[in-house]
Amino acid sequence: MTNIDEIELRRLDVTVLLVFVNLLRFRKASDVATHMGLTQSSISHSIKRLRDAFNDPLFLRTPKGMEPTAVALGLEPRIRLVVETLSQALSVPVTFDPATSTEVIRIGAYDNEMTTLVPGLLQRVRAQAPGVRVSILPLGRRPALEALESQDIDLALGFAWDLPRNIVKTDLYEESYSVVMRQGHDLAGQEVDLGSYLSADHLIVSPAGDLSGIVDIELEKRGRSRRVAMSVPHFLPALSIVASTDLVATLPARLVASQSTRYRLFAHAPPIRIRPFTISALVHERNANSPMHNWVIASLKAICTSISPSDPASTSSSDSSSARSI
Repeated sequence: MTNIDEIELRRLDVTVLLVFVNLLRFRKASDVATHMGLTQSSISHSIKRLRDAFNDPLFLRTPKGMEPTAVALGLEPRIRLVVETLSQALSVPVTFDPATSTEVIRIGAYDNEMTTLVPGLLQRVRAQAPGVRVSILPLGRRPALEALESQDIDLALGFAWDLPRNIVKTDLYEESYSVVMRQGHDLAGQEVDLGSYLSADHLIVSPAGDLSGIVDIELEKRGRSRRVAMSVPHFLPALSIVASTDLVATLPARLVASQSTRYRLFAHAPPIRIRPFTISALVHERNANSPMHNWVIASLKAICTSISPSDPASTSSSDSSSARSI
């Protein structure tokens, strides 16, 4: 290391690096001061040291807060790595005793995972970790990854693909689909072949409001199409709408199995093969060896062994051997 390197490094103590990381997170100097327990004067002094060290403004004041420059965004992964490496080097071995812990477990998930996984997780928490509280945030893939990076959540649940290298994935279960309709629907007591499936009006779940999805991709391969009459952004409203209309929906099988009795629904196997998908738990690599995070993931995996689309909550239909009342 050269003398000039040492001089530059002496300008960048841990507090200054933490101010940099937190400015990228909060974008407001006052919020960083509150978060770090420092005065705004201290934050301003740290910003000046950062600007001097990197010969760049780094953060520009705008009506929406401190906007990072291109140099700041380029420095972020390297400085964050320094902070995390130092944190790991100084940390003492972490333990987690569910019986005595008072941690808050923060999870990002859509309502599918909230409905199928969270009730079972909460039962285990109440039984094994009564002092632990659970906070669920309605986050899709991209917001969940950002929240993991900024430490706003501990875990994310859902279908994940093309993940950053610093995200660790644990697969929980493979999900398939069921075609669902109200119990009095004309198709409820019949075998649902491709023709009858396409004759119905459909509802799909799309957070973006799209009127086509994975089913339409599979139908297009066969030169067929269906009429999607409506899309909604969440699964539970979809179940409620299907229960009170003549629309049908093709939804995750475990969700249907867990809610069919409540909504008085009838389910069939889809008449075409639809690619299954895997529900996973995601954590940031900084928490890959955390006892608390590992306990939560182990609990979720145990829950998944008891959640199956072949475990309907009600009896089989006497009208058709090819369909079930679930």
